[in-house]
Amino acid sequence: MKVLHVITGLAAGGAEQQLRALLPHLTARCEVAALTNPGGVAEAIRAEGTPVHHLDMRGNLDLRAVGRLVRLMRSGRYDIVHTHLYRACVYGRVAARLARVPAVVATEHSIGESAIEGRRATVGVRALYRATASMGDVTIAVSRAVAERLVRWGVPRSRIEVIPNGVDGAAFRHDPRLGLRARARLGIAPDAFVVGGVGRLEPGKRFDVLLHAVKGFEEAVLLLAGAGSARGTLEDLARVLGVERRVVFAGESMDMPALLSAMDVLASPSQEETFGLAIVEGLAAGLPVLYASCPALDELPSDAVPGARRILPDPDHLRAELRTLAAAGPVRLPPPRAVAHYDIRRHAAQLEALYARVLGPAVPAAADPAGHPAGRPAANSAANSVEQEEHR
Repeated sequence: MKVLHVITGLAAGGAEQQLRALLPHLTARCEVAALTNPGGVAEAIRAEGTPVHHLDMRGNLDLRAVGRLVRLMRSGRYDIVHTHLYRACVYGRVAARLARVPAVVATEHSIGESAIEGRRATVGVRALYRATASMGDVTIAVSRAVAERLVRWGVPRSRIEVIPNGVDGAAFRHDPRLGLRARARLGIAPDAFVVGGVGRLEPGKRFDVLLHAVKGFEEAVLLLAGAGSARGTLEDLARVLGVERRVVFAGESMDMPALLSAMDVLASPSQEETFGLAIVEGLAAGLPVLYASCPALDELPSDAVPGARRILPDPDHLRAELRTLAAAGPVRLPPPRAVAHYDIRRHAAQLEALYARVLGPAVPAAADPAGHPAGRPAANSAANSVEQEEHR
């Protein structure tokens, strides 16, 4: 079985790191195509033995990417195209049908109630999503919460499969030496109480709550790992609050285990998550975790995650919780059962079972008079929809 994973970009985000973690555990022969911004994750994927193609897409209106994808898919003779993230799902599904790839799968990583990957979920955005979703065989939801959002967007429940994200727990195991080296590199004192925040620096992640929480907690250092459009706003807020000397912006990192080992607690004030991958990684690192929303934990029995506590996304409430943890002294917890439940190997096995099911017998698809596979929308019609929506 030969699979092409199509993803919008390969910066160090959750979906991108999830793809990187998954690839070594698949028995299928895989390749990756990044529409734009190959980034550090692309280098890591190549170093681990998986070919990466860069489509050099120049913005949302660059419809040449469809042709490039079609040529890649035809020359690669893939059995399955698996798309990740909004733009890749739209363009990748269209290209896969034009290239007559036997099966098309998508994973929905980042759909919210009113936005998708920071893009406002307008009527047009939803319509385009539904149109291209109908060209695929199945959409994978990374949690039951995501599955319900897809249904509300108009994707038929019968075409949705829930396969949770996976984590390689051993890769995130706490290593005190790595933690001390990371602190030294970032200018953090060995005995500081380090509050961690991990994720894209976007308004919806509510990292401003963490800044306000540490304002009244002089013993704390805030370590933010991630990049995004809100970094400048957060830096300005840190200066206004007078905490800029106690806030470290680590940027995108390819070494999250070291940063997690440098933290004493992981805090996630975001009220809308699709899974909560960083939270599960924090638990794998033995960290106490404070979170406002995490479907990955909410969908498990409470005794599966003894190291995690739900919080209000309120600075005063969070500050009180942080003070309690700091007073108890540094602690590392054994990884809870939730980490084993979301093991990356289990995720890979479920995914490959789905691949086999959607691929089925290798029977050529019937074609309609216009030459399109029976039962599928005409791919060039969807391409026209892409162009119309991107012009809105």
